[in-house]
Amino acid sequence: MLAIIQRINGGEVVIDGKTVAKCDGLGLLVLLGVTHEDTEEDARLLGDKIAKLRIFSDENDKMNLSVLDVDGGIIVVSNFTLYGAYRKGNRPDYMNSAHPGHAEPLYEYFAEHMKTHTPKVETGVFGADMKVKITNDGPVTMQLDSNVLRQPKK
Repeated sequence: MLAIIQRINGGEVVIDGKTVAKCDGLGLLVLLGVTHEDTEEDARLLGDKIAKLRIFSDENDKMNLSVLDVDGGIIVVSNFTLYGAYRKGNRPDYMNSAHPGHAEPLYEYFAEHMKTHTPKVETGVFGADMKVKITNDGPVTMQLDSNVLRQPKK
């Protein structure tokens, strides 16, 4: 499972002109990609890390606070293109992205797991054509991979 997280200072997800998710103020946008082998354990590992990741500035302007510490919101958006393969040709293929029947339940599980950390979690709509509007804060953008979190700590 892959997540691209962006520290934001406000954002929203719009579908057909209607806002379906919104974050007023500090928070995170989580673009979530699911592959064939991903499980609920991947969602928990990734969700726990994202909730506790210290990428918000403290009073000394040092990135030392988590989204929970700043009482920020989280917007989770499904994004199958994170698993796009681009080595061959100029048109990416998405064969590494999980089929919707596998991906959607894991996306929903991830979002529900994030809510165990904070109630300030909103989501886009799986498979929808979404317009994501954010004010990127920093910018601070990171890629997190659940496979990395599975590896033994050295």
